[in-house]
Amino acid sequence: MLRRLDLRGTGTDDLRRRLPRPAAQTEPPIDEVRAVLADVREHGDAALRRFAERFDGVTLDDLRVPPDAVAAALDEIPARLRDALEAAHDNIAAYHAAQAGGEVVHHNGAIEIRDLVRPVDRAGCYVPNALAPLVSTALMTLVPAKVAGVPEVVLVSPARPDGRVPAGILAAAALAGADEVYRIGGPAAIGALAYGTESIRAVDVIVGPGSARVAQAKREVAGQGLVGVPSSFAGPSEVVVVADASTPPELAAIDVILQAEHGPDGLAWLVTWDERVADAVTDTVARLVPASPRREHLEATLGEGGYAVVCDDPAQALAVSNAIAPEHLELLVDDAASLLPLVRHAGAVFCGPLAPASIGDYLAGPNHVLPTYGSARFSGALRVDDFRKHVHVVTVDDKGLAQVAPHVIALAEYEGLPAHADSIRLRQGSA
Repeated sequence: MLRRLDLRGTGTDDLRRRLPRPAAQTEPPIDEVRAVLADVREHGDAALRRFAERFDGVTLDDLRVPPDAVAAALDEIPARLRDALEAAHDNIAAYHAAQAGGEVVHHNGAIEIRDLVRPVDRAGCYVPNALAPLVSTALMTLVPAKVAGVPEVVLVSPARPDGRVPAGILAAAALAGADEVYRIGGPAAIGALAYGTESIRAVDVIVGPGSARVAQAKREVAGQGLVGVPSSFAGPSEVVVVADASTPPELAAIDVILQAEHGPDGLAWLVTWDERVADAVTDTVARLVPASPRREHLEATLGEGGYAVVCDDPAQALAVSNAIAPEHLELLVDDAASLLPLVRHAGAVFCGPLAPASIGDYLAGPNHVLPTYGSARFSGALRVDDFRKHVHVVTVDDKGLAQVAPHVIALAEYEGLPAHADSIRLRQGSA
């Protein structure tokens, strides 16, 4: 179930090249995605309805979920789920509010620089539900947009064959204050948010996780300069579990398969420096998977991206993790905090035996929309600033002009840009 990879004695050089990756991570579905986006751009709502019928098995008339249906969902869901959604909402809002710093004023000598913070006008939040009704993702995308002060926040999520978006997702949308909800999904939904259609106005930023096709669609529309997309590649789920002899095999095994529940194309790795741990966890995974109601999804991920890696020591184990740059990194070892200085690339780190990634997925407060496909090397979790712009305002008085004038002129003359230099001389009366 977990393929063995023995790295003992091989060192840490060029691990990114040497470690296996799922095929979807090396061959993104670019041509397929571009065809869908082009169709949506040309045919608008008609294309969205065709793709909904083709991929979701549903015939849609109105693409928008009526606002009263969104509001009513809060009363439709079980009280236990509503309590959990409210607790998660409060934790997510509190954590993200701490990111929402105010404007900054800085002085370089006599020059004043003010940092104006402005939210985008309209944001789109993508919430998958084909493999699981991700109510948590609705909160994780909508709440930081609202905290950022975005005036219009739109949620899109595929319709089920009965034409409905799951009630839990609608309830989360109501709780978080979504302004509009549309029952569309896949790359077509990303195209609708980027280009706009007859029913859906274009947005400024698109966020949210999804399949490899959805993640590639976001890259495509961002590359066209139409919308902002966070730099991370929020694709299929990934986890690296680091374990040692102190780790109960059942805990390591359940956490290895935890993210694999989301379906294919992800990563589920155990990394250890104890061969007996690798044996025990591999055996436990092999016992747990056949008994799981999500066996099909687990086998799809583990068959391509499931590994048990044996290393020389903790340093090599963390070097392996850094080379993967996983979405989730779990340190299920004695004195887990001592390994934190070795962590360089990970979307989120879960420290110690009582911190499975599931707590971060739902209730800890930090965002669970995290970088995948190795993009944790240069990006991080979804944040309030993904919905905001920082605009600097420069104010210069006589003293400030005098301080910088000779340097501006020197730099402009070296670059061969005389008007730049003259803009200073004119203000000094020396042009």
